[in-house]
Amino acid sequence: MPTYDYECKVCKHKLEAFHSMSAAPLRDCPKCGKPELKKKIGAGAGIIFKGSGFYETDYRPASYAEAKAKDKPAEVAAPTKDAPKPATPATTE
Repeated sequence: MPTYDYECKVCKHKLEAFHSMSAAPLRDCPKCGKPELKKKIGAGAGIIFKGSGFYETDYRPASYAEAKAKDKPAEVAAPTKDAPKPATPATTE
């Protein structure tokens, strides 16, 4: 069951109500008692998907991983302290 936001047009009282989607919207303001409640459009609640099958990566074929590995640039090894240093050009004067 979703949570709905309401606001009274007369006294501007705001409230949340938890009821089923098929239930009639609330009409009477609990603060002033007038039938001026207006249901507001809310952002809604976040949905949490658990388990496999909910993400686009769950259905990727094996060829996707192979293509991704081929596109990965070759790693350049960092020079070690035992590696020979590049020769510096000799200058003659």
